[in-house]
Amino acid sequence: MSFSALSADERVLDVRFLDDAISVDLRDGRVITVPLAWYPRLLNATPAQRLNWKIAGGGFGIHWPDIDEDLSTAGLLRGAPAPKPSRKKSRPSRPSAASPSKRRVVSG
Repeated sequence: MSFSALSADERVLDVRFLDDAISVDLRDGRVITVPLAWYPRLLNATPAQRLNWKIAGGGFGIHWPDIDEDLSTAGLLRGAPAPKPSRKKSRPSRPSAASPSKRRVVSG
């Protein structure tokens, strides 16, 4: 039994936006469509900013220069949403040596 395997070519061919999704056509004929909500920068971008994209990373990525967003076909195929921004734990501020601390003087 023999069969011919089609070679996968995960490079970007085209990018389209639907009302609530982004659709990426790959060179091998596959189409990846994912929710736009997964990528807040693209979700909040203007239509003109969304249309200004360039193929990057040897064809395996997409870059939007106006909003500094990058997606890879590997991430899209994995179904990986944009990472959530890290939140730094806030620490109580300490007075520094350069700034004198305010003390309350009580006279009796």
